Amino acid sequence: MKFVEQVFRPVILGGDITAYSLVRSFYEQYKVKSLVVNMSHGGAVARSRLCDVLTYEKLENKDVLLAALEEVGRKYGDKKLIVFGCGDWYVRMLIENKASLSRYYVIPYIDEALMNRIVLKDKFYAICDELDIPHPRTFVYDCKEKTPLTYDFDYPIIAKTANSAMYHYSKFPGKKKVFKFNSKAELEQMLANLAGSSYDYKFLIQEYIPGEDSNMRVLTCYSDQNAKVRFAALGHVLLEEHTPSALGNPCCIFNEVNEEVVAQATRFLEHVGYTGYSNFDLKYDPRDGKFKFFEINIRLGRSNYYVTGSGFNTVKLIVEDLIFGREIPYHIADQENLFTFVPKSVIKKYVADDAARAKALELIKKGRWCNPLFCKDDRSLYHIFYSRMAFFNQNRKFKRFF
Repeated sequence: MKFVEQVFRPVILGGDITAYSLVRSFYEQYKVKSLVVNMSHGGAVARSRLCDVLTYEKLENKDVLLAALEEVGRKYGDKKLIVFGCGDWYVRMLIENKASLSRYYVIPYIDEALMNRIVLKDKFYAICDELDIPHPRTFVYDCKEKTPLTYDFDYPIIAKTANSAMYHYSKFPGKKKVFKFNSKAELEQMLANLAGSSYDYKFLIQEYIPGEDSNMRVLTCYSDQNAKVRFAALGHVLLEEHTPSALGNPCCIFNEVNEEVVAQATRFLEHVGYTGYSNFDLKYDPRDGKFKFFEINIRLGRSNYYVTGSGFNTVKLIVEDLIFGREIPYHIADQENLFTFVPKSVIKKYVADDAARAKALELIKKGRWCNPLFCKDDRSLYHIFYSRMAFFNQNRKFKRFF
């Protein structure tokens, strides 16, 4: 294993598969050794040879996090440090504290005002309406005002938070990331439980878009410093995780191209003046043949290696744009590849769409697939063991929760 000295060094907050994907991407593109700042010694980055891990207890505390970042900035400030958050809260802290952190770090995220305008899902849907971008029909329930439930769509319905950051800290019986209800009584019981928690913003009640996991799509875009979209990669989701804590996270994706969907996302991003990476969740609606936009995430997602693994390294765009100031030619990810951190046995058993399942198995057969944790250059015995155990443990998880 060989590292190359660069004028920059990545600093990555977190230790999960998102963090490891970024660590791996930076190594594969630039042979640079990332710094990972984590709250424990475990996780996907543990004992990896691709990064140095700095551990700070109670990193979920704002003061601890900011003190850690200042310490790292002073110690490693001989290079341009570019910092990434592998969780919504980390990204929010970086954005809210840009003024003080920018003396140490390049922060590749939008400003606070725009973040607050688009990450709240009720506001996101309002912009979609303005730009004629399809999304599920939605009723907004105000938790403070106890809005009367007057929606007019049929059951089943979907209920989810409009403010993920606030919802993260709430505690109440039966809490889930996304709810699916078959009656008004079920919804009212959840809202009653929610009322006893710290969450007091809005909850979204939506029509259910029919279809299996394989109707989902994920779209990753990059907008340069001039707020122009320079890159897009659409992923066709075959399977999502079904464990309660990770429900809805894609775990099996292959690349495809859809110019209409990319044009819709571009219209949104350039309208609001977005910069950096964005990540959209969509679902194909068989009733009208349209893709419905669910939400925007203002960072690279947990499954971001589906982009790098298909031949379009995510971190290259950031470095070219923000470190070297080079112009990025517009391009779309158009090479087929399967991203998966579940084994073939799970794909065979749980992917409901026959055509999608057959295509995934064909890509595996052709060797055109990747698992973000399977890195041939990372010869840490601990990491090799961890990545294989995590991979095959998916059989047990799907058997229990699917």
